[in-house]
Amino acid sequence: MVERARIAPAWLATVVLVTLNLRPFLTAVGPLTPAIQAHTGLSLQALAWLTLLPMALMGAGTWLAPAVLQRVGARSTLALALTLLALGCALRLVPAWLIATAALCGVGVALVQGVLPGLIKLHTPHHVAPMMGVYSAALMGGGALGAQLSPLALQWGMDWSGTLALWSLPVLAALALAWWQLGRMAPPTAAGTRGGATAWLLRRPRTWYLMLAFGLMNGGYASMVAWLAPHYQELGLSAARSGTLVAVLSIAQAVAALLLPVLATRGGPDRRPWLWLTLGCQALGFALLATAPLAAPLATVIVLGVGLGGCFTFFMLVALEHLHAPLQAGALNALMQGGGFLLSALPPWLMARLHQGSSGFSSGWWMQCAIALLVAVLVARFAPARFEHVMRPPAT
Repeated sequence: MVERARIAPAWLATVVLVTLNLRPFLTAVGPLTPAIQAHTGLSLQALAWLTLLPMALMGAGTWLAPAVLQRVGARSTLALALTLLALGCALRLVPAWLIATAALCGVGVALVQGVLPGLIKLHTPHHVAPMMGVYSAALMGGGALGAQLSPLALQWGMDWSGTLALWSLPVLAALALAWWQLGRMAPPTAAGTRGGATAWLLRRPRTWYLMLAFGLMNGGYASMVAWLAPHYQELGLSAARSGTLVAVLSIAQAVAALLLPVLATRGGPDRRPWLWLTLGCQALGFALLATAPLAAPLATVIVLGVGLGGCFTFFMLVALEHLHAPLQAGALNALMQGGGFLLSALPPWLMARLHQGSSGFSSGWWMQCAIALLVAVLVARFAPARFEHVMRPPAT
């Protein structure tokens, strides 16, 4: 009972440090865009690939993570992933390789995202909900750090390429800690590693259903990242004030991702009420952006942050809880993320099209509100009593 009551501090530190490094390479670019353009002459369309390329690879690459895990094991997979991420960050010292570094970072992050949730379920089976809250909070907190610390490094005298390359140092620290910690933990058995195979999962309709629901939900986050600040700048707010709203959104996401799963452990195994609560927050927030964006901007982004951050975490939990075997559950989670991240690129593009046609973002926010309500309908199918039936593994 003692082991069930505690989480090993070293494993907790490993999860936090590894996950904190999965977003700064992405979010650090935006604040440095003027400096990068002044030095390289790249257009905004070219710089967009620094976001689009890793997002696409994070989607497609996450699907490959279970196969890599099956072939080389958990320790080597995380080491490979973090090495690629550190190398991608470090090579940003060479401006000519900027686009290539985005690809390296995207592949590295994809492997981590595809493997780490399954390892969390494997090594902390009695604390999956709070650990996934920590994972999600660290993911969002790392993104906020990248966006806020990189401009400070520029102000302190570093050039933009050195500032971007600086993010390789915490990745190397995470690599050392993960290598040491996983070397101390029992590796998955051969049977457990084979459980990470994905072919049979792709033959289950529920796998595709999870991809659809997660992708539609995550499109709301992608749209907020892309269009929240421009929306408020069109309404007259300064770049600094609109940036503050993005920061508050990130903080609210991280707090919700950390606290809501802890509160959920006091209830039953059914995550649907919490998913409906967080999706309701999203629908309300998007409706406020569409109808009264200037009435209470801080309150609006806090509501949206709670909805987006909490919903992300509960989707990760739902995917893991569909299967008992940790690496099978991790493989399902990887497939959900992979397909979902690819799909999540569509809503921001649709918002851009709607903005072009209506000269404003209101119609796009209403679209996101409708999507949140649609996902709430899809979530009704996630009754835990049905998980074993819809995801029955093949006979061995």
